[in-house]
Amino acid sequence: MTRTAVPIPILIPRIAAAVVALFVLTAPAAAQTAEEAAAFRGVISAQVDAFRADAWDRAFSYASPSIHALFGSSEQFRSMVMGDYVAVARPQVFEFEEATTLNGHPTQPVFVVGPDGIARRALYFMEQQPDGSWKIDGVVLETLPDRTS
Repeated sequence: MTRTAVPIPILIPRIAAAVVALFVLTAPAAAQTAEEAAAFRGVISAQVDAFRADAWDRAFSYASPSIHALFGSSEQFRSMVMGDYVAVARPQVFEFEEATTLNGHPTQPVFVVGPDGIARRALYFMEQQPDGSWKIDGVVLETLPDRTS
């Protein structure tokens, strides 16, 4: 029996979706402060602007150290984003929802409609850095079958 290896970046979205589903189903949500929510939106907006400009080094700079360690380069990051996260890289609609905490993780939900016209919620997990700044520590996309653009 021959086994086919699945590259780790392809598994990340599937694993992350399962983890997020567990967080959402088991954890009470807590609101973030207005200052934190504003910081989250600033970082996420800057990254989306970089995606739209194909400025991948800049887009990668908004990712947390663990995301840097996972992907290693802005080119690998670009490949993953354009393969699995094109809805946030090239959104038709991008609307911030109320920032929250999911299982202890500061999270910024965003309603997005990608170029395919499918409505999704992007859950941006945020990580505060030692200098007080915020970085994006992962994103999970949930399809929203009951919403339209």
